[in-house]
Amino acid sequence: MEWQGWFTLGLCVAILTLLITTRIGPHLIMLGALTILSATGILSSADALSGFSNSGLITVAGMFVVAAGMHASGAIDLLVNTLLGRPKTPRAALNRMFWPIAFLSSFLNNTPVVATMIPAIYGWSRKIGISPSKLMIPLSYTAILGGTVTLIGTSTNLIVNGQYQTLTGEPGFSLFSITAVGLPVAIVGFLFMWLAFPKLLPDRQQGQVFSNLREFTLEVSIDSDGPLVGKTIEQAGLRHLQRIYLVEIERGGTALAVVAPDEVLQGNDRLVFAGDTDAISDLLRIKGIVPSMDGDQTFVERHPERRLVEAVVSPHCTAIGYAIRDARFRARYGAAVLAVARNGERIKGNLGSIILQAGDTLLLEARPAFVTRQRYNKDFLLINDLNTEAPRHERAYVAWLILVGVVTAASFEAITMLNAALIGAGLMVMTGCCSASQAEKSLDLTVILTIAASFALGMALEKTGVAKYLAANIVDLSGGRPWLLLILTYVAISILTEVITNNAAALLMLPIVLEITEKADLNNVPFVFAIMMAASASFATPLGYQTNMMVYGPGEYRFSDFLRAGIPMNIVTAVVTITVLLIGWPLTRNG
Repeated sequence: MEWQGWFTLGLCVAILTLLITTRIGPHLIMLGALTILSATGILSSADALSGFSNSGLITVAGMFVVAAGMHASGAIDLLVNTLLGRPKTPRAALNRMFWPIAFLSSFLNNTPVVATMIPAIYGWSRKIGISPSKLMIPLSYTAILGGTVTLIGTSTNLIVNGQYQTLTGEPGFSLFSITAVGLPVAIVGFLFMWLAFPKLLPDRQQGQVFSNLREFTLEVSIDSDGPLVGKTIEQAGLRHLQRIYLVEIERGGTALAVVAPDEVLQGNDRLVFAGDTDAISDLLRIKGIVPSMDGDQTFVERHPERRLVEAVVSPHCTAIGYAIRDARFRARYGAAVLAVARNGERIKGNLGSIILQAGDTLLLEARPAFVTRQRYNKDFLLINDLNTEAPRHERAYVAWLILVGVVTAASFEAITMLNAALIGAGLMVMTGCCSASQAEKSLDLTVILTIAASFALGMALEKTGVAKYLAANIVDLSGGRPWLLLILTYVAISILTEVITNNAAALLMLPIVLEITEKADLNNVPFVFAIMMAASASFATPLGYQTNMMVYGPGEYRFSDFLRAGIPMNIVTAVVTITVLLIGWPLTRNG
């Protein structure tokens, strides 16, 4: 190798060291590497920036928006509420949870799926009396397993496919090319979780976690044309809510202070709840629940871009001393009061009759411009945009139709996966399944930058001869035995994925593995599938995969919990993957 090769190899070592030992964001490290490779002339500017135009990266971005449309329309809530039910044991809960989430993760990027499901599964676990720590790791692992079933289930598969096309000039893989490997792995992985996880995972009840949060008083109404009319409190799912409870029902001027679970809801019933902010956000996502109508207090029509905002009343606020219904809040501030907390406790009485005081914390429904305006006046001391918009329940079936259409078109190769993702993203916004702002926020910039910059490093390894050098040594180590090469490929990527990001590990190893298969005259398809599976099947630490880190806090886990559950999962998935690849694909080109 010439100096460029040794320099690139040293840069790889430095990158791995920084990713493992520091808290610097992976996107910053990868962008730094891209800058160095371009500035030293090892890569031309076109090669260094090629990742930003890669079809795999743009497909990932499109699928983020499709997932945002599924969440914003309540389409995922529809699936959860229909299928989860009320299981009695952790094993029954795992069975109910696995199949719908694995299905969603097969066709939607699993990161937004897990982000959407964490509050839903958390609330459901508390409702059925099972500790969240029994279900949060399985939630992440289920999304990971589901993501391996199709090419669009995880960003790793998409970007490996995109880089494979770039490096080989081959047309790449179809939507279900990897299903023959991913589906057996997902089924065996589920069986292992079902058998072992009830004993392997801790039982950490979180009864006191929310005891010190602010308790709001909230009034909502039952939509007279909604699906809750005629249902009992129990049937409507309002009996066993967590962190929020039903205080009373006001009907025809009469208050029902003791609400029985068999009380039948009627149109325009006013329900008074007490609870914390996150619980109120979840409550307002229920179809058939609308903010209480009280004169000027609430918007007559709910605009899709309105969101929840927390505001603390300033001593200079002009609404102090007025009852909420008399303060003409909507006309004065362009916002409606949904809930009030005072000194961390709920306030008794009708919401509209509460007289505002300095220091009251208000939960408001407001347009995005409200936050910007209030930062420049003295009415409120604190503004906290909760970034929560009301779901568009009437668009739920439209969102499902778009998703099914995207998957079908890509499956039959009527259009490319890139075009399917872009069309799906556009339709989600155009049909109102999600707003333009929600679509923009769904694009995880750090993930996109990390992926795009990682392409440059992979290309440098290939162009400077580092990939050939490493490939020759690995082939020599294996003694030319194809099955051993396959195992070494899987193990190397699996170890890398646990200590650096899965996308970086895959893009780092792909050019090396392609050189190995070229040098040894092997069929590269099973080796590329091994890269996809090993990079995605990251269970042993919370560091290797983003969804593991996302459930770390809600499940109150320790690092050792992931080791206890994840190492056996890594072994199980590795054995199944390698076995299926050895049986299903010839390793030699003429085999």
